[in-house]
Amino acid sequence: MGVCVLGGINLDHVATVEHLPAPGETVTSIGLSRFPGGKAANQAVAAARSGASTQLLGAVGADEPGLFMRTFLTQAGVGIGGVIEVADAPTGQAFITLDAAGRNSIVVAPGANARFDAAQIARADLSGAQVFLTQFEATLAAVEALFRSAQAQAGIRILNAAPALMEGAHLLALADILVVNETELARFAGLEAAPSNAEDAASAARGLAAPGQAVIATLGGGGAVIVRDGQVTRIPGRKAQVIDTTGAGDCFCGALAARLAQGSDLEAAVIYANAAAAISVTRAGAATSSPTRAEVEALLAG
Repeated sequence: MGVCVLGGINLDHVATVEHLPAPGETVTSIGLSRFPGGKAANQAVAAARSGASTQLLGAVGADEPGLFMRTFLTQAGVGIGGVIEVADAPTGQAFITLDAAGRNSIVVAPGANARFDAAQIARADLSGAQVFLTQFEATLAAVEALFRSAQAQAGIRILNAAPALMEGAHLLALADILVVNETELARFAGLEAAPSNAEDAASAARGLAAPGQAVIATLGGGGAVIVRDGQVTRIPGRKAQVIDTTGAGDCFCGALAARLAQGSDLEAAVIYANAAAAISVTRAGAATSSPTRAEVEALLAG
């Protein structure tokens, strides 16, 4: 079974600082790098490195960043036949500030990503995929068109509701599996603050879940909780020497999709994805930090 990923393809510019700037504050960067990124690109690389046949749907500009991203994705084993090139918009780019504790703040300029719409889904070849993964870096029209397609309805639809766009809230119920972090969970569940522990996260996820839907709340170092049919499963966190948390959630989602495509049940797939994300935070970059299946299995075995 294969994985189809829809959404953002970006070039990431990462400025390393001692601390994240407060509003109105200027800080001096101690390092500047660029990495392949974008939520869909990150997720697709994670799925491919976990051994799943992976296709990516999205758009880049006819520019150097677009060529850079297409080359990287191909070398990572991701199929890019569904990635279109647009002449009148630049490749999406993200501007990331990363502090000494591995925390980040991110501004995304979507560029060409905004040009991939429902019409592009209608023209895409979705054959060969049984797991369909997307997020809100895709246009909402494309997300809806993908999830309402016959192919996706016959498979497993995963929505990573990130960033937490409230205008996309009506699409949450279309997913078979909804993945949110603490901040996204709080926003969609209407909480005033992010849940502070797994029990509160599970309670919020239970209220958010649509009938027949599984909700996975990722809790960073606290692991994850799965809510399905009113039942809660807690997946413990893993200790890691954090270097960069950028893309950890994307790594989780891509690894999750891969394991489901390979026949794992949901709990086993979340355990695997949690371990993959724990490895990813020990490395710099987003897409480049995703581990291979062998690395994750070695961690789980150890």
